[in-house]
Amino acid sequence: MQKKIRLDNRGISTIEIILILVVLIALVLLFKKQIMGLVETVFTQINKSIKEVY
Repeated sequence: MQKKIRLDNRGISTIEIILILVVLIALVLLFKKQIMGLVETVFTQINKSIKEVY
């Protein structure tokens, strides 16, 4: 008789989410200066636009 092997894949989604979070955190840490510069530029432009309106 041939036995069928059932694969239990319930935990894979949790592992995948953890790996994706690790990669995202690593990318943020690597490009922290560039991200902060971009955010600062965007907020500076927003503040200039607000001052022009008021």
